Amino acid sequence: MASASAPERILQRLDWQVVRRLDGLLQGDYRSLFHGGGLDFAALREYEFGDDVRAIDWNVTARMTTPYVREYLEDREITAWFLLDLSPSVDYGTVAAGREKRTVLIDFATTLARLLTRRGNRVGAMVYGADVAHITPAGSGRIQVLRLIEDLLRQPRLEGSPVTNLGPLLEAAHRRIRRRSLIVLVSDFIGVPGWERPLELLNRRHELLAVRLVDPREVELPDVGPVMMQDAETGEQLYVNTADARFRRRFRAAADAREAAIAAALRRARVEAVTLSTDDDLVRAIVRMASERRARRRRKPA
Repeated sequence: MASASAPERILQRLDWQVVRRLDGLLQGDYRSLFHGGGLDFAALREYEFGDDVRAIDWNVTARMTTPYVREYLEDREITAWFLLDLSPSVDYGTVAAGREKRTVLIDFATTLARLLTRRGNRVGAMVYGADVAHITPAGSGRIQVLRLIEDLLRQPRLEGSPVTNLGPLLEAAHRRIRRRSLIVLVSDFIGVPGWERPLELLNRRHELLAVRLVDPREVELPDVGPVMMQDAETGEQLYVNTADARFRRRFRAAADAREAAIAAALRRARVEAVTLSTDDDLVRAIVRMASERRARRRRKPA
């Protein structure tokens, strides 16, 4: 009997180790992760405490002098688009343990695609390398998930490419994805600034799940003695001594500044990103994401 292909092995592993556990932990409540709001108008009703203020119909509210919200029929079918950042910084991680950010990204996207397609939904992907490198047209079923995995495995590792610019990926998605969809953006957001505006536009039009990939070693450098470090984005190499406490403090200060800049950019885009670490258990991370998104919907209006 022929051995299973690499995409088949990845999907079988995740079905057994992740998807089965999620079925028990989420107990079918995938709405908390995949909201899937539809566009078909159903009715108007008076505003109730806890309603999403974005659903308020301001014209009717002005006429009736009391807040009214629009209700919509949810689409039975969700179309989800994965916007996946495979730029050089995503190849960072603990290679020996198989926990590069790229590996975590592929496992996460595969798991969500599997959860969605099992319920008849369609998924597609736009992959970013040095530019928008590949588009997987939306489709449904298990074969589509295998196609997505294969497309991701085929993407080359880039070295010495221009510094990451997520703007073109987000702008391409805004132009191409016209019908309201679930957008799952997975990136470490490390790169040049300027992606806030196209991200905000995507968030206005679509249901957005922004996932920030992180590796703890990008912030806290361990003391492992003299090492050769290489900038994943530019390819520049530098010989450093990690045993030097002053160097580790400077490294941490630079990392904290980068983290603060990314957090500020997300706030400007009015997007709350969930975090996915290379140290995370994928099942627990997805359950946490579902809980966070559920809590945000119940949050009091500002």
